[in-house]
Amino acid sequence: MAKKLMKGNEAMASAAIAAGCKCFFGYPITPQNEIPEFMSKAMFESGGSFVQAESEIAAINMVYGAGGAGARAMTSSSSPGIALKQEGISYLAAAEIPAVILNVMRGGPGLGGIQPSQSDYNMMTKGGGDGDYNCPVLAPSNLQEASDMIMEAFDLADYYRTPVYVAADGFIGQMMEPVEIIYKPKYEIKEKTWATNGMRGKREKNVVNSLYLEADLLYKHNLNLQEKYKLIKEKEARAEKYKTEDADIILVSYGTMSRVCRGVVDTFRGENKKIGMIRPITLWPFPEKEFKNNNNCKMYISIEMSMGQMIDDIKLACECKVPVKFFGKAGGIVPTSHEIIEHIKEFAGGIL
Repeated sequence: MAKKLMKGNEAMASAAIAAGCKCFFGYPITPQNEIPEFMSKAMFESGGSFVQAESEIAAINMVYGAGGAGARAMTSSSSPGIALKQEGISYLAAAEIPAVILNVMRGGPGLGGIQPSQSDYNMMTKGGGDGDYNCPVLAPSNLQEASDMIMEAFDLADYYRTPVYVAADGFIGQMMEPVEIIYKPKYEIKEKTWATNGMRGKREKNVVNSLYLEADLLYKHNLNLQEKYKLIKEKEARAEKYKTEDADIILVSYGTMSRVCRGVVDTFRGENKKIGMIRPITLWPFPEKEFKNNNNCKMYISIEMSMGQMIDDIKLACECKVPVKFFGKAGGIVPTSHEIIEHIKEFAGGIL
């Protein structure tokens, strides 16, 4: 398939179809509205099911039902809509039901505004619902990567039996870039023998559940979940490192913000100043290992489209052995290259 110029939301929706999404449940909210609009037609044409639910809460519980029956199921929304889905996402994680949740982030808190943001980091990476659970979170920085990650998310969800987020800020959803959509399975997915898809007189009944009234059973279930999360941390954490080999200062950014920071790194390098960048590709699991052997690094700076959320994970990853600074803006205002450069100079002191 040749590359095609596509809008981000439509590209990600097309990628979901290519990955075998059979059930989509959504509700309108800017800046992700093109996704359910696209799916309302594409799911019908591909033999799947589309439902515009009466609310975000209803949509995520429809995902629970379809995923529990073994279908590849998905929902999309934007920040306050994702907040409404948190109870359902906790239930999905507890019942170990595969699902893909696309968050095209907008500014907050509350209803906020429709401009791009990255202020949902904590909600997605720390578990916004009740209980001890995590969801893998993939963070694309361009439309090709966004499309690839949507397809990968379905494989991760099925392989680990877990809900998976794709964290795309509003820029990713609304911009246009050339995209090639080719589904290449990441894992060999086994038959879903656990699914509640009908006994047909051939097996014992399956029960998909998140309720454990006996404390010992609930504790055992939590231990099993933690073993799974440990495996995901070991196998799935990843990041891109850009000119970090000799860097005195390393910027840390993801998504659209990393594209701005890449230009900032190049500007400093043009002045023979040793700046690099780490771009987390998975926000959870956070790529902690990428912070272990940056022996020349004297400072990390977290650059975010938020008031500072990822910075806490950076501090944990580098074990506070060097200073960790922050610069960012929220509410849909994107830090400019000039502003980032000025703050780096201010933070650096005599380092550069």
